[in-house]
Amino acid sequence: MGIIEDVLLNARTAVDTVGKKAGQVIDVSKLRLASADLRSEISRKYQILGRVVFEEATTGKDYTKNKEELIESITELKGELESVTEMIAKSSQKVKCEVCGSYNSKNAVFCNKCGEKLSAEEDEHMDTDDMIDFTEDNFEDDDLF
Repeated sequence: MGIIEDVLLNARTAVDTVGKKAGQVIDVSKLRLASADLRSEISRKYQILGRVVFEEATTGKDYTKNKEELIESITELKGELESVTEMIAKSSQKVKCEVCGSYNSKNAVFCNKCGEKLSAEEDEHMDTDDMIDFTEDNFEDDDLF
């Protein structure tokens, strides 16, 4: 009976490990979806800003307040996108180049984009508990966009 108990214990441990990894993959997938949504909304805001600038130039009307609101909204969205991108990088064990801002493998010595030597410090791996839940239920439309 000792061998069977050991096999069952090992099987339970393996199932727990696989479950945790699957949870991390799901969390990264949620972060990637949030990132795509943010990028899409930023693009949409840029298009609206372009239309406002065009209308202002062609009609002579003053849309300064509208432009300022759109610029503030785009700036906030870009900040949120940077936060989500950093969470994805940490959960994927990537490090950010201090020179160009691109993400590289944690084992990389030089940046893949600019060639700069990367910091010797390793970022800690982000635990699943530290990630924010980016499901649609946790945001109102005005929060994300």
